[in-house]
Order: sequence, then C-alpha cells, then structure tokens
Amino acid sequence: MKQDMSSADVAALVSELAAGPKSIIDAKIGKIYQPSGEEIRINLYVFNKGKDNLVIEVGKRIHLSKHLRPSPQLPQGFPMLLRKHLMGGRITSVKQHDFDRIVKIGFIRAEVETTLIVELFARGNIVLVDSENRIILPMNPVTLKARRLRSGETYELPEAQMSPVDAEVSDLMGAFSKSTADIVRTIATRFNLGGVLAEEVCFRAGVDKAKPAKEASEEDAALVRDAMHAVFAPLLVSRAEEDTETGVEAVAETEVEAEVEAGAGPVAGADVGAEAPGLKPHHVKKEINGKVEAFDVVPFDLIRYSDYEKEYFDSFNTALDEFFGKKALEQVEEEKQAVKKEKTLNVYERRLLQQEGAIAKFEKDIVKNTALAEIIYANYQIIEELFSVLNGARAKGYSWDEIRSILKQAKKTLPSAQKIVNIDAKTGTVQADLDGMKVNLDIRKTVPQNAQEYYEKVKKLSKKKDGAIRAIEDTKKAMEKKPAKAAKAGRRVLARRKKHWYDRFRWFVSSDGFLVVGGRDADTNEDIFKKYMEKRDIVFHTQTPGAPLTVIKTGGKEVPETTLQETAQFAVSYSSLWKAGHFSGDCYWIKSEQVTKTPESGEYLKKGAFVIRGERNYFKDVPLGIAVGLELKGETRVIGGPVSAVRKHGDYILEAVPGKFNQNDISKKIYRIYADELNDPRFVKQIASPDLVAMMVPAGESDLKSQKPEKKAEKAGPVNETGSDVEAETETDVEVETEAEGNTEVESEVETEAEFGVEAEVETECGGESENEGETEVETEAGNNSREA
Repeated sequence: MKQDMSSADVAALVSELAAGPKSIIDAKIGKIYQPSGEEIRINLYVFNKGKDNLVIEVGKRIHLSKHLRPSPQLPQGFPMLLRKHLMGGRITSVKQHDFDRIVKIGFIRAEVETTLIVELFARGNIVLVDSENRIILPMNPVTLKARRLRSGETYELPEAQMSPVDAEVSDLMGAFSKSTADIVRTIATRFNLGGVLAEEVCFRAGVDKAKPAKEASEEDAALVRDAMHAVFAPLLVSRAEEDTETGVEAVAETEVEAEVEAGAGPVAGADVGAEAPGLKPHHVKKEINGKVEAFDVVPFDLIRYSDYEKEYFDSFNTALDEFFGKKALEQVEEEKQAVKKEKTLNVYERRLLQQEGAIAKFEKDIVKNTALAEIIYANYQIIEELFSVLNGARAKGYSWDEIRSILKQAKKTLPSAQKIVNIDAKTGTVQADLDGMKVNLDIRKTVPQNAQEYYEKVKKLSKKKDGAIRAIEDTKKAMEKKPAKAAKAGRRVLARRKKHWYDRFRWFVSSDGFLVVGGRDADTNEDIFKKYMEKRDIVFHTQTPGAPLTVIKTGGKEVPETTLQETAQFAVSYSSLWKAGHFSGDCYWIKSEQVTKTPESGEYLKKGAFVIRGERNYFKDVPLGIAVGLELKGETRVIGGPVSAVRKHGDYILEAVPGKFNQNDISKKIYRIYADELNDPRFVKQIASPDLVAMMVPAGESDLKSQKPEKKAEKAGPVNETGSDVEAETETDVEVETEAEGNTEVESEVETEAEFGVEAEVETECGGESENEGETEVETEAGNNSREA
C-alpha cells in the first residue's frame, strides 16, 4: 500500500496546481488549520471556481481535497503564525525543486513576499521563509547534521540527488561505481525514484535488477538511461517548453513531438495540466483481504501494472484525494470505532487487549533489532573503515564540526562517508544508512561490540515478551474465575453522594461517631482555625513540623479514648512523617483556646503557622497507617483515615502503609482493585475515581498491605456519621445504568507491571489537590504532661 508521494507524483501534481483547470495561482488565502500533528489545511478561494482546500501532510502528500479531517477546537501555534503572515494574501507560484520531493509555494500579502516550503520526504518539514530565504517558523524546529531548521536561520535545502530526467550514462556509471547495492536499489536511492519507478525502469531497460551496481557496464547504463527517459516522457514536454521560454535549448521541439507520438505526453513544471495526453492519473487495484482495493496511485501508465485493474480520474489531484484523503478519513473513523469498542470492554477484556498489543510490539522490535545487528556484520568492512577515519580525525584533535565538513567534501571519494546520516557529538555516535536501514553506531566500540548491543536488546525484549505471555495466561485464568457481576443487565445502581462542608479538608468519622477534620495545606489550615474551630474542640498536631491542623469536633460531648487514639494516628499519618518514610511518630493534643495566631512581640507568623501555649498531652510512637474504604450503606462514597475508623464505617477496606508507589499511582491502583472487586467500574468511578481516592491518601509514597480488599460483614441500620453540628447538606443522586452484563466502561486505566509482565512507568497525574501541609510553629511551652498511646 502506497504511503507517500514520489518525485514523479510531485511533478505531475505541481503541473496541475500551477496551470490548467486545477490551478491555484492567484487563489486567496483563508484560514489555516492543523487537524493533526503533521498535517495542515489551507482554505483557498480560487478565482471563478470558488472555495477549495489545500491539504499538506509532512513527508507524505500535498493535494486539493474534499475529504477533510475535523478542525481542532483550539488552533495550535504553527497555523496561527501562518494565518498572521498568509491570511488574506494570494498564491503567486507553485514549483517543484529540482525534481525532488520539495514543493515551493510563493505568496504575496501587503506587498510582502513569503514562501512555504513543503518537504515530502521522510523526516521532512513545512517551513515558512521570507524573501531573503530566512526561516520565519518551521512546523518542527530541528537541528540536523547539515542544516538547522529554526527561526531566524537561513533555510538550506537538503543535499540534492541526481535527476532521472537529466541523467546521462556518465552520471549512472559514477553512481554505480560508488554503490555497494544492486542496480535497482542504486537508481532508487541515488536518482530519487523510489522502489516502484526503479522497478519499472529496470523492467523497461531489460537489465537484471539484482545485478551488483559495480558490475554494471556502460551498455547497462545506456539502457537504464533510455528507460528513465521513456518512463518520464510525460514530464518532458512542458519541461522543454519552459527551457525554450528561458532561452535554453534543452530538447528540440521535433524530438518532443516524436516522443509524444511514441506514447509519451506532456506534464511537468508549470505550464501544462492534466489534459495533456501523457498524463493518465489512475488507481491500481488488487484483492486485499478478500476485497478489491486500490494499493497505488500513479500519474501515468506503468508497464508493470498492465495486468492490474485500474480506475482512471480526470485529474491527478482527484486521484490523490480519493487515495490519500479518503483513507485518512476512514482511518479517523476506525480510530473512533476502536475507542468506542474499547469502552464497551470489561476490565479483563481490555487488559487482555493491551497485553496482546504489547506482545505484538515486542515481536516487531525483536525483528528490527535482529536485522540491525545482522546488517552491521554484513557491512563489517565499510563500518571498520568509517571508524578508522573518525577515530583518526578525533585523535588528531579535529572537532566534530570540522569532521562533518571534511566528510561532506569526502562523500564523492570515500564510500563509507556516503553512509553517514547524522553525527551526535555528545554521545560520540554516528547514524549510518546501511542497506536502507538507519543504524546507530558507537565509534568508541568495535564492530562486533556494536552488533552485540542490538543482540542484547533482543534478549531483553524476549524476556519482556515471555513475561507478557505469562501475564496473558494469568488474565485468562482471572477471567475464568471472574465472580458474579454486581451489576446485572438492566439493573440500576444508585450512587448517593452528599455535599459536606468538610469535603475540601482531610476528614474521617471516628469509631465513636466524632467528626475529625484536618488541613491539606497552609490555606486550609487557616480556614479551619478561623471558621470551624470552636472552644469546645480538641486540637492535634505532631511533634515534628509539616502536619495538618487536626480538630476533633466534640459537639460538647466527652471524647472517648478510642477517638483520641484514632485522631493521633490520623495526625501522624497525614504529616511529613509519611513522606519521609517513617513508620511511627509522636504527636500531642491540646484545647482549642491554646492555639493562637498572636506571636510574641517583634515576631512574625507565616500563613498556616500558629502559636501553641500551655500544657500538651503527648502520644508517643504512634504507628503510621491509613485505610481507604467504600461506604455503601446509606451514603455511597469513598472514605479514608485510621484503619479502625474506616473498618467501622466502610463495607470494603484496603490498608496502606509508607511504601514505593507515589500518590497518583497508588490511587489508580486502589481504584482498579475496587473496580475489579465490584465488577462495576462505572459505579466505582462515580464514588471512588482516582481523583477522589487521591484525596484520602497521604502525600508521599505508599503501598498496600493486601491486593484483596477486606469485605465487611452485613450489618443492620445506618451508621451515625458525626457527633457534631453539620451544616445543611444537599444530596445528589447519580443513576448509573449498566447496558449489558460485562459491558461496563473503564476509563484512563494504567496497567501495572504485574498485568503486563514488564516494567511500566506511570506518568499521568490524578489531578488531586496540593499536598503541602502547613507547619505549626510552637512559641512557648509550659509544664507539658506526657501521655503515651
């Protein structure tokens, strides 16, 4: 299946855009969009024709199109800058550079001339330059070995290749003598033909395409030259006309007419359109997966396709649009359907799909790295010569810039220098093009050592693949043992969530029914002190700084020992002790009137800091530990806090201790465990999404004591939430209806190492609140009584 345009395709297209029915010369520029990362769309208003769209995809295609991707909701920087310089202007020219896959589109706006340079080769770019050829902005700013594509730099064209329409026997013999490949590969790469046209040339020339290029005779070169001219005869007529207009006698008119009579026809740079007799744009079709589909699009007939089914078009633009544009839209629709289908999968089916995708990627990488290692050995002598030259230059004190310059000049005489694509001065590596594949080589190592690097990668990938295969077996076993579904088909699950004044703080309800709240940061510490702390409340804080201001809302009642113990554990667990990896800590409790914002004379208190005066009641060596649970009786919500308190009120409980997973990762892990346990991810996401779970987990790194949640036995009656006065609450009922058994939606899942059998890094964030606990400053102490828990 054709993936990009050839130089001949570009020549045919440019001829249509520059003259004839599809010409865009003098078209007015409208808005410019970037519907995908490597594609832009320019809205045009063509005189006497109306609106049209020019689609450009870096490294692949350029043509007028009616099959358009959806425009993004927010424009990106590159199209916005193009609008600034081009919108409202007009197109003055469309040219192909030197029979290469480079198109130059000239614009004029308010008497200011600019040029949009479109590179349609691999790792190409779209660059806007001014009248002095200085880069205004590239789509993708890059620094390459031979040129810099960055704003303010002078635009430099890539190194030119020989043109097949101008090639002579001497050019071919020179290319053959320096090549290490066969004839077909040599003319494909050195003369900018591509595989299909190179095969066509060899077929017409009647030469053995597999013959080593160095063994080619002058007779072979003459046959290849004649075949090249015959293949590109449709491109020679307008080329001759253009040369005649400029006074260059390149091809006599009588010779051109003879070529046309022999079966060639016009097309080329800028003066003749698709109506010329030589252009016959069409799709070439064959049976693919039981269906006849187009696999190539060409501007003129090729002998090698004479037995294939064809579909002809009135212009090459239309043929390109129906081939590339239509397929691009179909791809967008397929991606949408794939996402939609993925959302209907249950947890295990989705996990299995991701694991199978991982195995396919490992297999692909294994084949690639094995091939690279074998290519290094196949080019042993060339690489050794290259290393000798580079290491010798470095030993003589040459800089990498000097070496680049020398190699550029030596490419005509040194075959190994022709293989270099890029040099990385920082790592001392070079990238070489060996048999059509890019290979990274370390000049400080020997040739076998470089090959061994790739073999080592193959070993690692094989181990990862084996691990993924084992993980798939585990997933399949889990699917077989899958418990009965919590949400049957058509059943409605009601998620009742209430809004509480304390939701934005850290909080829990003690085993005795007392509400305990704590600050999340300096701001919330201030809010608790100013708005919610009463004289009858009890305040907790840790002996070390970096802890929440923790308040027991007593409601005027006597607080039992169990609540004091749970609050002590709460205070130390959500402090900086957890982030530091400690497993126990000291804290104390005081009365609310002992806490003040009034510092000593001449001193200053920062936000979130307080002065504590008077006697303190200590708890020593309080163990750190929290639990995150699901409360499903009465109100449905996620709860967190001391283990005993969560066990009292929660129906499902997971215990956490300081560990190795960051706050985001452990939150997602807890969410997935509950989604698997209840087998209803949609319902779990309503009450315990990763964001909501993160609010219950201390800042820092954590781990779970068990991967299986503890399930509470059935109990009668609702649980008293709090022993304090609570503001009026508003209740929001969220109904979640499962569509069919097993078809529940799971979003934003990140598989763990156990699920894939490979190392996995999690880089996404849950978006929880900032966890910078405010510090409490102690100014005075008096007769502190100790109390050990």
